[in-house]
Amino acid sequence: MTYIVAVRALCEFAAKRGDLDLRFTPAPTALEGIAGHATVSARRASGYESEITLTGTHRGLTVRGRADGYDPVLNRLEEVKTHRGDLDTMPANHRALHWAQARVYGHLLCQQRGLSSLDVTLVYFDIASQKETLLTEHHTAASLEAFFVDQCERFSDWAAREEAHRDARNAALAALQFPYRAFRSGQRELAVSVYRAARDGTCLMAQAPTGIGKTLGTIFPLLKACAADQIDRVFFLTAKTPGRALALDAIETLRQQGDPLPLRVLELVARDKACEHPDKACHGESCPLARGFYDRLADARSAALASGRLDRASVRTAALAHDVCPYYLAQELARWSDVVVGDYNYYYDSSALLYALTQMNPWRVAVLVDEAHNLLERARRMYTASFDQTALRIARKTAPAALKKPLEKLSREWNALNRTQTENYVVHAAVPARLQLAAQNLISAMTEQLAEAPDTIDGNETLLRFYFDAMHFTSLVEQFGAHSIFDVTLTTERYAGRATVNSVLCVRNVIPAPFLAPRYAAARTTVMFSGTLSPHHFYRDTLGLPAESGWLDVDGPFRAEQLTVRVAGNVSTRWRDRERSLVPIADLIAAQYAAQPGNYLGFLSSFDYLQQVVALMRERHPELPVWAQEPGMDEASRDAFLARFTTMGKGVGFAVLGGAFSEGVDLVGERLIGAFIATLGLPQMNAVNEQMRRTMEAKFGRGYDYTYLFPGLQKVVQAAGRVIRTEDDAGVVHLIDDRYRRAEVRQLLPRWWQVG
Repeated sequence: MTYIVAVRALCEFAAKRGDLDLRFTPAPTALEGIAGHATVSARRASGYESEITLTGTHRGLTVRGRADGYDPVLNRLEEVKTHRGDLDTMPANHRALHWAQARVYGHLLCQQRGLSSLDVTLVYFDIASQKETLLTEHHTAASLEAFFVDQCERFSDWAAREEAHRDARNAALAALQFPYRAFRSGQRELAVSVYRAARDGTCLMAQAPTGIGKTLGTIFPLLKACAADQIDRVFFLTAKTPGRALALDAIETLRQQGDPLPLRVLELVARDKACEHPDKACHGESCPLARGFYDRLADARSAALASGRLDRASVRTAALAHDVCPYYLAQELARWSDVVVGDYNYYYDSSALLYALTQMNPWRVAVLVDEAHNLLERARRMYTASFDQTALRIARKTAPAALKKPLEKLSREWNALNRTQTENYVVHAAVPARLQLAAQNLISAMTEQLAEAPDTIDGNETLLRFYFDAMHFTSLVEQFGAHSIFDVTLTTERYAGRATVNSVLCVRNVIPAPFLAPRYAAARTTVMFSGTLSPHHFYRDTLGLPAESGWLDVDGPFRAEQLTVRVAGNVSTRWRDRERSLVPIADLIAAQYAAQPGNYLGFLSSFDYLQQVVALMRERHPELPVWAQEPGMDEASRDAFLARFTTMGKGVGFAVLGGAFSEGVDLVGERLIGAFIATLGLPQMNAVNEQMRRTMEAKFGRGYDYTYLFPGLQKVVQAAGRVIRTEDDAGVVHLIDDRYRRAEVRQLLPRWWQVG
């Protein structure tokens, strides 16, 4: 057996004990941690060694990592930990973990350099005071070796089981056959390209229409790549819950062939959906499933992994059987699963779990991004932060006395920025240095207050939320660049009986490419696939994929004669023409329905436009059944909307383009026979979007296309794609706007359409 494990992962497995404790404790940021380590190193004498790479073995287990520092004169190995506040408040299990890491590094150093003894020191560096607290143990090489062996022995049996699981998995995957007698049209081409991307360690963008089996066509080749030892595990990332279900079902189809498939497939769900005690806090003094979590984790982990399929229900069953938290058990299982299915944020967010694990461990991962056209907007939201002045005013009223001065300082700088504005919306080249400094000072003060007197803030949810917003905002300010804009929006509100100028500061991401690029670099391969990924250079540029990424445009199984596409070129849905467009739209829908009664979807650009069309339909064509999407529909209401599309049903359901019913909806056969799209889907032309256009123009030279045209037509094609879902479907799509006659618009429509 040859199993490689990082020092930190080894110690977290073998040395963690006690309660799960998620009470917020102020911790240094990653940048502060790096700076703290550099400060400690700079204070040391000449000859001090930093970042020492160390490796050791025990019973086929290879342990590796980097020790923070070693002073050869003092013969002292140092493990540096940055912190804030009183060290006495640090949980005991954290300290135990730190000592475990230091002792393992101590053994590895003694072994590498032939040392007979060594001082092992924990250096706790307080970010706020810049003071060091040193805790030192003296060890012989023999005592450190004994500790190392003990840690490895606790892990070795597990590692041996993991190695056996991996061998059995790879053997089974090598023998795995495609579950159907033949690939669908285009599916084999997709599968071959995905396999080659994993083999060659490259990225791939694949546009493949509905009906070819994209989910199975991407998962199957990557499982075969696991069998060939080209990748270790697969992350299947989705934008929405239905995508997770499709992935789990596809893998279940593979499982049902012959002998049981030894494949661990984990579904990650949001914390609010997995929490068993939402009224309790995540620590042992409050939640029974957090109390003694790490003491019972090993048994819960083993029981869960024995089942293989680790969906939400299975993980919950295993967790509750061992009295541990289902959500945090799933987080632990992510370390030991072959396939992880979850939301985009688990790999692409700034604090993403799967990305952190990939960096920490020697994993070769394949990342599958389902419906990848959604990633642009999702990533923009991940790397955008707003800061509301109203929240600052509330914070000033409720904050403890120790925070009054830094809050007042921030308020003064904020008001000074407001006074420079003569318009309600203004874009600034950068965040003013004085405002940025005031925000940083406030965060430092609040962090120290939380460390020294947590009771003065912990119970104040509004103040805590302001603190988190401030940290997120400041973090993005520190990473500000040409990929984002800083804007200020002014409003006038009534506050304390008088008119008060309020503003919202926003670091607004436009091009997420710089934030996402490290994620591609960390993965062995990334495959982005969707039915609408054209033009591919738009997504490659904005999402930051490598220039050499592969591109595949799969011909689907659909034939032009299945879909009649008509353009209503005498209608304009531009804002200035909305009133004149209502009657032509209503009458066109009624005429199509009269010619071929059945179920149709009508897509409009806004709820206001939708309501006007629906009202006119009911007035001019009362015999035609209509129903409409409403703002803020819950899951039950959405299900009721779709339930009206029955095989024998007739009528028109109206929805907003780009909303819940524009994609991810399968109404096969007679359940849907046509769609009306009365818009180009272009984003609203406003101050924010115009600034985004200028940013895109400066970067790519095609500001209008990148901001308006490409995103708009992607929504149109997605919505039209609801009509033809299988090779047996037939239907009609009406594109209602004169701009659909333009060549630059036509070229963005699917190649197989014959537009009349």
